[in-house]
Order: sequence, then C-alpha cells, then structure tokens
Amino acid sequence: MKLQFKHQQFQADAAKAVCDVFAGQPYFTPTYCIDSGENGDRQRLLYEDIQFIGWNNHPIVPSLTDDAVLENVHTVQRLNGLPMSERLEGRYNLTIEMETGTGKTYTYIKTMYELNKAYGWSKFIIVVPSVAIREGVYKSFQVTEDHFAQEYGKKIRYFIYSSANLTEIDRFASDPNINVMIINAQAFNARGKDAKRIYKKLDDFRSRRPIDILSKTNPVLIIDEPQSVEGRVTRERLKEFKPLLTLRYSATHKSDSIYNLVYRLDALDAYNKKLVKKIKVKGISASGTTATEGFVYLVGVNTFENKNPTATIEFEVKRSTCVKRIRANVCEGFNLYDNSGKLDEYKDGFTISRIDGRDSSIEFVNGIKLIAGSVRGACNEEQLRRIQIRETILSHIEQERILRRKGIKVLSLFFIDEVAKYRRYEDGHVVNGIYADIFEEEYKNILDEMKQNFIYKQESEAEYLKELLTEDTKNIHTGYFSIDKNKHFIDGKIDRREKTSDDVDAYDLIMRNKERLLDKREPVRFIFSHSALREGWDNPNVFQICTLKQSSSEVRKRQEVGRGLRLCVNQAGQRMDANEMNEDVHTINILTVVASESYEEFSRALQSELAEDIADRPKKVTQALFEGVVVRDAVGNKLTLTPNLAQILYNSMLRQKYIDDDGKLTDTWYDAKKSNTIKLPDTIASYAEGIINIVNSVFDPSIMLENANESTVEVQLDQAKLNSQPFKELWKRINAKSAYVVDFDPKELIKKSIDSLNQHLSVERIHFIVTMGVMNTIESREILQSGSAFQEQSSETKRIETFATSGTKYDLLGKIVDETGLIRKDVAEILQGINPSVFKQFQENPEDFITKASKLINQEKATIIVEHITYNKIQEFYDTDIFTEPTLLRRVPSKKTLEVKKHLYNYIVCDSDKEKAFAKDLESHIDVIVYVKLPHGFQISTPVGNYNPDWAITFDEKNVKHIYFVAETKGSLETLQLRRIEYAKIECARKHFKAISPNEVVYDFVNSYSSLMDKVMK
Repeated sequence: MKLQFKHQQFQADAAKAVCDVFAGQPYFTPTYCIDSGENGDRQRLLYEDIQFIGWNNHPIVPSLTDDAVLENVHTVQRLNGLPMSERLEGRYNLTIEMETGTGKTYTYIKTMYELNKAYGWSKFIIVVPSVAIREGVYKSFQVTEDHFAQEYGKKIRYFIYSSANLTEIDRFASDPNINVMIINAQAFNARGKDAKRIYKKLDDFRSRRPIDILSKTNPVLIIDEPQSVEGRVTRERLKEFKPLLTLRYSATHKSDSIYNLVYRLDALDAYNKKLVKKIKVKGISASGTTATEGFVYLVGVNTFENKNPTATIEFEVKRSTCVKRIRANVCEGFNLYDNSGKLDEYKDGFTISRIDGRDSSIEFVNGIKLIAGSVRGACNEEQLRRIQIRETILSHIEQERILRRKGIKVLSLFFIDEVAKYRRYEDGHVVNGIYADIFEEEYKNILDEMKQNFIYKQESEAEYLKELLTEDTKNIHTGYFSIDKNKHFIDGKIDRREKTSDDVDAYDLIMRNKERLLDKREPVRFIFSHSALREGWDNPNVFQICTLKQSSSEVRKRQEVGRGLRLCVNQAGQRMDANEMNEDVHTINILTVVASESYEEFSRALQSELAEDIADRPKKVTQALFEGVVVRDAVGNKLTLTPNLAQILYNSMLRQKYIDDDGKLTDTWYDAKKSNTIKLPDTIASYAEGIINIVNSVFDPSIMLENANESTVEVQLDQAKLNSQPFKELWKRINAKSAYVVDFDPKELIKKSIDSLNQHLSVERIHFIVTMGVMNTIESREILQSGSAFQEQSSETKRIETFATSGTKYDLLGKIVDETGLIRKDVAEILQGINPSVFKQFQENPEDFITKASKLINQEKATIIVEHITYNKIQEFYDTDIFTEPTLLRRVPSKKTLEVKKHLYNYIVCDSDKEKAFAKDLESHIDVIVYVKLPHGFQISTPVGNYNPDWAITFDEKNVKHIYFVAETKGSLETLQLRRIEYAKIECARKHFKAISPNEVVYDFVNSYSSLMDKVMK
C-alpha cells in the first residue's frame, strides 16, 4: 500500500499565514556562508584563512522593519480571527495551532516549500521532544516525498541528526537546495557524552563545532510540540542555532508560550470541518463496591427470529469450597438467588423481568437495569480488565464487519503500563502475560457465541464470520515495546520529564512500516503498546483504544485519544474524508475509547481538558456574540450585525429552541444544521452561512463525544418487503441511471459571470487603526499601576498600501480553473472582461479574490446548467445491494431512530425531528404501501456534484393504481433558491426522473407531509 495525499485548504491556509508575515521580503537565492575563524575582523584575514562552509538563508531585509512585520502579523491575525499580538516575540517567533490528526507534519513540510518558493529560504531544522515523534516526522517526509515533488518540482533532502555521522551536517550546509535536519531535544540538551558533541570541536569534524556550522546557515527553526520541548534550559540552548525565525506547531500549546499566533485549527474547528474522527466512549465501571451489592456483568443480548431473546451474563455462584464467577445464557424469569446457591447478595429482587433486544438491556424485578457491557457490584482489577478487553474485541468486530467491504482495515490499540502483563520470559521461552491470555480466551469465546447464535444473516457477513473462525488467534495480536540486547521486550527507558520512551526499536512497524500494518494481508489487528509510547503513535486506522492501566493524572485524555483521531484510509491509501465518501464522514470515522471508568467520568475529564485548551472560545450563545460581526450573503454582500439585529437573532434562536435559557445549544440546533432547515428572521436569512459560522465558534464538547453505553437498536433489512411486488414496482421505476448533456454557449456563461463579478465581487480590504494618546498627570503610584495614565485623544483608520502579492506568486487562472472546472481560455476571458477597479482587488487580497470570484462563477454556471441540461436514460441500473450496505445494517443509538412497519428496515435513522415527523406521517397514512429513505449509495450525477434524494414512496390510490413518488425534504425551497448550487441539483433531479420514468414517477420538493399530499392529489 502507498498512502495517498491531497491538497486541503486548511493546510494551505496555515502555510500562507506564515508566508504572509514576511510579505515585503524579496526572493533571494541562497547566499555564500563563510567562516572567518576566531580572529575576529574578517577584513584583516588572509584569503586562505577564510573557509567556505556552504549556503545560508538570506536575512530579513532592513526595509522590512519590526514594525512592518508586526503589522503583517496583525493582518494575518485579523483575517484568521485571532487575538492581536501586542508586540513581536523575538525575531521571530510564530505559533501555529493544529489539532492532533489533521496533518501537522504535512503542513509544516508544505510551509517549507512555500517559504522556499516565496523567499528562497532553504535551510530548516526540526526540533522534536522524543524519538517517537522524530521517527514519525522522518516517516512523514518519506511518504510525502513524491506528492510534494509533483506539486513543487523539487525534493527536500532530509536526515536525522547523529553525532556519529557528522558528514550530514556538511552536506546540509553545502547543498543550496532545500535541506532539513531532524533532531530530538535530548541530542543537544542532555548531559550525556554523546549530547555534548554538538558543542565540541571534534577531530572527525576538522576541529569544528557542529553547532557553529548549523548556526551559520541562518536556519528556520521548527519546533514540533514545543510544550514538551521547551524547558528553561532548552530555550537557552535553542538560541545557539541562531535561527532566522522560529515556527512552533502543536495542538496543545502552553498558555504562557503562545507567541504571535498566526493560525489556529483547534479541536472544535477540526470536528466542525470533519477533519478528525468522532469519539465514542464506552465506560466500564462497577456501580457497587462490596460483594453484598451483587456482581452482575451483562455480556450481551442474543436475538433470534423465531424465539424470545436471551441474555449472556456473568454472576457469582457458591461452590463447596469457594465463590466462583460463571457465565450463562439466561431467559426472562431467571432467578440469580436460586441459581447462585442462594447467595445473599442476590436475595433482593435479582430475578430477570425483561430482556430487551432493541437496546441490548436486561431489567430485574428490583428495578436495576443493565446495558450490554455494563457491570454492577464488586469487580476486581483482573475482572475489570477482562471486561475492557472483551468490549474492545466486540467493538472491533462490529466496526470490521461494517468497513471490510469498503477496503478499510480496522486496528485496535491497548495501552498497558507493564510489558510483563503481555509477554513474559520463562527459562528462555516467551510466554503470554495475563493480558495476552485474557485476549485469546475472550476472542475465542466471542467467536463461539457468534457461531452458536449465527449473528450474521447476510451471505457476505456469513463469509466474514467464517473468516474469523478460521483465523489463528495468536497471529492477530502483537506487542510493540522496547527490545534489549537479548531481543527481549522490556518496559524501556522513560524520560522523567517527558514521560515518553527514548528507545528506537519500539517503533519499527508502528512508524517505519505503517503501510504494512494498514494492509489487510498483514494479519495483525490488535496492538498492545506501552503507555509511554502514546506520543508519536497515530495510525489512521485505529478505531478502538483501550487503556489497560491505572488512571494517572499525568496522562491527559487528549493524549490517549489522540492516537486514533486521524481519518482512516482504505486499501488504496485514500483518506476517507468528505471528498471520498458519499455519506457523512462520521458514519465510519468513529473512535471508540474503552475506558476503565464511567462515561460521565471520562467525558467530564476530556471536556475539561478541551475547555482548558480552547479557553478563549465562547461557551454559550449570547446577544453579544453577534454584535458588530460582519457577515456575507451568497454573492459577497456584507452586513454588520448591529445590536438591534443581534437581539432579533438571539430572540429568534430562543423561539426556535436552538438554544436553552442559559444560551446552550440544543439538539434542535444540531438537527436543523445537519438537515439544512435552520430558520432565521427574514431580514438576515440570506446571511445564514455567516451566522452559522459564528455559532460554530461556540465551544460545546458534548457534540464531539458519544456515549457508547447508551441504549442502541440493530437496524435490520426486511427481506419480505425488499422482495414484495409493490417495492419491486417502485424500484424498477427509479433504479435506472442516466447521463447528462449540457448544451449552452460558453459566451453566455462568460457574459453572466462578468456581470456578476462586476456587481457583487468585494474582497476583504485590510486596514489598521492608529490610536493616539497623551500621558495624564501622574498624581499617585496607583494611577500608574492601574494603566490609566494614558488618555486616548484620537483614532484613525488607514488602509494598508502594500499589496499582499508582493512576496508570493499566484497562478490566478489555474486556481479559478481548479475551483470552477472551466477551461483556462474562458476564465481568462472572464477576468479580462471585468472592470479594472474590480480586478485591482486581486492585488489587495488574492486568496479572498480567488475564493469569491470562483463562487460567483459557479453560481452562474449552476443557473445556466438548469436551463440547458438534458438527461438521457442509459443501460445501467442500481442493484438492491445498496440496501444491504453494512453501514446501514448496524447498531445505532435508539434516540436517533423510529421503529417502523412500512419501511424497508425495522428502524429509520432520523437526522432531525422534522424527518422523524415526516416518517411518522408516512407510517400512519393508510394509502402508503411501502417507502424507503434512500441510502447515500443512490446518487444522481449532476455537473455541480452528485445528489442523493431523500425518500421513495409507493401510494395506493383507492386500490386502482399506484403513484410512485420521490421526495426531497431537506431545507426549505426559499433557502435552496438562495444556495443556487443546491437548487440546481434538485432541478437536475427533476429532469433525471423525467428521463428514466416519464409519466410514472413524480419527483418534487416537499417540506411536510401535507405538502406531499397536495402534490400527490394533483
């Protein structure tokens, strides 16, 4: 497998933010770097005393003063909505915040290329806190090498610093091309003999000090995870590299070490943009503390077609010599007191009164209810770990069942704190530790239960079960730990301050052979790893993380979950993001954390850490959140939200129940956002996108977490309905595919685009405020200390006169071609046709110009497409296999579902209350025979993107004839008309259905069941 990479806007934005700080710096090729020896005045030296060292980064030109750089910083911060720096921190420190799993290393490699492209800088040094991260960075350079070479036409030469191979430093200095040295902080900061070599004159380095050669190259210093790198001593040592500038990248910067923040993609941004997995927490904790409270562990509920469900439970039984825990399959009416040998702990009402297959729960006569995976009563350490391991295996198999057909390999990661619990050595032989034994026992038990219950009914899933049963259990799990000279696993040397391992051997398969681990031909799917390896270990296909260790305040929850946040890849190495999926990214990109504590405890701790790391985010919706904010409509018109408009908007959100009385966002808001049905006051409805972006800035960590212990139901396909005649008749009328032809004169699009750009294109203009003040008479020390010694006299707003394009080259035509799909000739004609005053805006803010111009052109394109597109039926059809997709047939939270009878499935997963109400009406109407919420695999091709209709319905009109209806219920017609591209998709769908089923299928937009019936009656 070879990992694939693609261009992502947020990574380009982060690189641009850094480059724009130095706008005004000319492009220079690398300059000669010479060594004048130790005698001081270079002019007095004889020619032979001067040594050629290599090339260095050209310094910042004198004309780019600190004030000018600070103003550039302010410009970037304004554009990115960041707090303004009061001063420059050093010359120069810049901070970039990027959430774990979003491609931080990729981003700073791209930034190196962009700095080289813009200014000619070619010497870079990356400082990392540990061997784990160092190996991960090196691997990132390897796997992205071809990708970046294709984009920039050159390759970076990179190496890991080693005092045993100092010739690499000479090559670093003497090569004028882009060179990168990767060094971990211990190599120049530790006290060991090897670390000191960087500061010593070495015979094998021609009596020179390595640090001197490196510092003379005037390098750009990149600090990866500065919160782990920079102690007091390290900060001083970093100065010896004499960096041209320092870039600091992390997801969790220390609050007192954020210098000139120029880009931020925090945890909330990453989740809202669907750049990371959603987190599901399966909390495992005992609700009792003594044996008298009755130990019961609900392993699972077993459902059958022709008989009542049973439950698999563990409970305690009194034997002749001891009390032993056993596992049994039980039915309703099972009495634990009688079957335990009359243990007193089960005396008070422990008879099973209900076994519910819908939410996998059991309930006792005494009112106690257990969900599958939960445990009650005394639970020792080993039993708790056994339950955790079992629940991790169950989650893994369920996820693997869903994703295997998509070519996605599933991995699970166990963190342990002692290697001996996984592997031990007895008389020179390797034997299982207790966790390895438990894993193999539980894995076998689970497969035996699946076989007995025949849990998978679909043919392809039966094949999967067969595959599981023929596996060698010992091949599917392994451990990654440090190795000693005898090739034995050891706990490894742990840096006391960083709490990370510094052993290289632990990372071979994790870091250096990541692609092999992702390949489905590699049998390993379960990984046991030392808890010290938590940093630098982040494989994209980790879907389960289980921490089999005592909880420690030193280990942050974000560090634990960070190993699995990256979006997964398939067997082609393609990242499963919004561009690769026809469904919601978070349908499959879900990380399940199996925690040795309750969901409430784990989520509370994680949310607290998130809140701490996003301290400046608003925590609730208030009127003040909107006041003074500038929003734009679809064509770029601006609106400043005055206090009056802000109050109207806030009151409207209260009325619509988008927020509660405390300003907290409700499920109603999230449902409306997902289904595009947000209602806003008429005066600001056209500015919905900007208003949603404001609300998105509110920190609500609960949306990022899902409770895996909540009740769930299993969605199953009703084969009888799928094979029924009414559905077959409906399906044969809508399952044909079509091809479209768009026949219009390009001149029409060119003219309309020119008119639209001239009328609506308005880019963000950069300005700054100059405030003048004088010092008051200081009558007391208190006045000076209070900060009120100065009084403002006047302020003035000024435009920035320097153009943003002064230091960066833009392929304007190419960028707009990429965004619109037009040919270069037509784009050139559009740009040539607009007014010079409009085109001049490109110089003032090129990125904003490109984005808005492309959007306006695409809107005109969408309008013309609707008018000129023709669909024709082709000899290709959708198969009913799209209804048996594993992502549809799975367990889902019961609160998101509606139990139904006329649908193809036993439950509908509803995206909103509106959708649930619509389905209820379909269920209750006697003329509705069968209906289906069309899966994401059912797509209609359009020139502006694929389109997935909502519902297909068969009506029986007085038993005489059938009416076949395809309905769209997302959003409202008014909002869709404002979003012309979405509106164009719906209009294309109308023509598609007319082409494949003329006079047989009605397709229309409806926003309620009553409006549906109005159209049916016609």
